[in-house]
Amino acid sequence: MKPEEIRLVFLEELTRVAPDIDAADVGADDDLMEDLEIDSMDFLNLVTALHKRLGIDVPEADYHSLATVALASKYLAARLS
Repeated sequence: MKPEEIRLVFLEELTRVAPDIDAADVGADDDLMEDLEIDSMDFLNLVTALHKRLGIDVPEADYHSLATVALASKYLAARLS
């Protein structure tokens, strides 16, 4: 999967769990919890959605790797390869 595809999948799942977020307004370095105000339940729903969609387990110790779109794209690409 190409980096741009991974980024799009992440944004699609993010906007599914938090429909009030417009993917076009999300910057690569916007912090999900601080800047986008995702709560912990939405974050867990995002982790679950990514697991279902990509087949990737994200251990709790790695949650910080999903804090921004840029970090998440890099982390997911590494896990998919």
